[in-house]
Formats: sequence, structure tokens, C-alpha cells
Amino acid sequence: MNRSPLTRRALHAALAASALLVLAPASVLAQSDWPTKPVKIFVPFPPGGSTDVVARQLALHLGSAFGQPFVVENRTGAGGNIGTDAVAKAAPDGYTIGLSTSGPLANNKSLYKSMPFDSQKDLTPIALVGEIPLVIVAHPAVKAANLKDFIAASRGATPPYSVGHPGNGTIGHLALESLKSSSGAPLQSIAYRGDTPAMSDLLGGQIQAISAPVTAFIPNIQAGKLNGLAVTSKKRFPGLPNVPTAQEQGLDVEATVWFAIVGPAGLPQPVALKLNREINKYTNSAEGRAKLAQFGMVEANGGPELLGTLMNAEAAKWKKVVEAARISLD
Repeated sequence: MNRSPLTRRALHAALAASALLVLAPASVLAQSDWPTKPVKIFVPFPPGGSTDVVARQLALHLGSAFGQPFVVENRTGAGGNIGTDAVAKAAPDGYTIGLSTSGPLANNKSLYKSMPFDSQKDLTPIALVGEIPLVIVAHPAVKAANLKDFIAASRGATPPYSVGHPGNGTIGHLALESLKSSSGAPLQSIAYRGDTPAMSDLLGGQIQAISAPVTAFIPNIQAGKLNGLAVTSKKRFPGLPNVPTAQEQGLDVEATVWFAIVGPAGLPQPVALKLNREINKYTNSAEGRAKLAQFGMVEANGGPELLGTLMNAEAAKWKKVVEAARISLD
């Protein structure tokens, strides 16, 4: 049967369109039907910690919102690098994402001589979840009402004031080195293996202060057993509204532990935007804010581009501190 040129052109166009669908089904599905199966969330820290618990809360919300299970899997080690690398190495199909923190996403790039991934090239920013500010807290025997007074008193102290932190390369350590550099204060940095042993020594008067994430110190500050000198976030921490920020006191120190959802590089934008909208919905909800607050975390919102900008800016900022203080973790 003879076909007209117009009919033949229409047939060729239809066949070409069918071929395109065959060649790119994953892209089409990712943009329209995602998710059609369970989604894995890698957490680069052990079960039971704040990152793990927040990931499981998010998994419940996302599973309910999208009608597919979101399954948390812990991949621990190397300061969060192993689990975050598992995200970077995953297929960019939307079925593997991760909840990581400012360490693997920014700070570790300068702290480790060899990194298995490049956070700025190998990951897709999806959404900020929240941040935990740091607090600089002192023993009540130290006669200082705030951080500005503490710095002033430290200049004449013999021996020098000792300030503990949760370990080399932690954000508490980096913030302390930043404070020493910007203020010129003669403070002695003391590394501990976590918040608890540092707090024990502070309560016992063996050291004068600690620089660390605020969560573990809230009860003792509220009870008057420790003196909150400053928080290092942009705004005052809602859980300790009477503790001023360092910047309020004229001290150029800003440091928080922030938490974010990321995917592998090449993640389809529609998938990233779907996740971003639902994560923002959760962190903006009363339930989400209340659950984050249990860990001393303040909710954070914004688009993927905000997270990407933060990752780049924080990596550059802490690189200067790490190099100046000659800190290395390998």
C-alpha cells in the first residue's frame, strides 16, 4: 500500500519518539514516577546518634509522603567519609541518598590528606535539615560573665587558660583555633575523646572552659553548674536565650554542625526538588522542629542551591583555619 509523504513523515516521527523513550527510560521515570521502589538513606555515623535518629525521623516522613519505604543504613568510619563516599559512588537514579554533616561535606576536605570523594564535584546538594550551634562554656570559678570577659581575663592568666574540645579536627577544635587566631588570646587547646570526658574535667575544675556542640551542655548551663559564655551561631540558640552569640560580643567566630541530605552527582533535578520540598515541609512543621530540638538542633530550610553555596563557603573558610593551625587527621 502506498503512503503519502505526509503519512510517512508522521510514521518516522512516531518511531523516532518511541526510540527516544527506549533509550532514556530511567530519565523519564525519574522525572515523572519516582520513586517506584524503596529508597536507601546512608548515614555515615553509628546508630543511636543524632544523625541516625534524625535520618530515621525523616525516613518515616518521606516514606509516608512518597508511598515507598525510605530505609536507613549506617556506613560508619573515617569521620563520616565512608558513608558519604557510599552516596557519592551510588548510581544517580534517586534510590540512594544520604544524611551527612558539615564534617564530610566541607571540613574533612582539608583535614584528611586523602579523601575518597570530592564533596563539591561528586555530590548533589538536596536540602539542609538543621544545625547545632557550638557553645563556649566555662567553670563558674572563672570570673567571666561572657566570652569577651573570658578573653580579657585569659591575657593575664598564669598558667594559660585551658580550653577543652571533643577531639582533633572536630568543629569544637576548629572553632577554638579560629577564636585564638582572631582574638590573639593565649588559650591552651586540650583534646578529649568526646564531650563527656571533657565535661567531667570541666566540672571538676581541671580545665577552665570547653568549645563544643551545645547539646550535651544545656542541662548544666540551665542548672547554673556551668557558665555559658557564648554560642557561635548567627542567632541566639532558642534553648539558651540568655547566652549571647560571639558576634554580639565583637568576636568574629561562627561555627555550627549542620546536617544535610545529599545525593550522588548527576541526580536528576526533579528528584532533588521533590525531596527538597518534602524535607522543608518536615523541618518547617511543629513536629519536625520539636524532634530536632531534642538534639539541640535548629531547623534549616532552603533550596538545593543554598546547601551547595554553604558547602563551598564552609570548605574554604575552615581550610584557612586548618592550614594555619596545622591540623591533620591522617
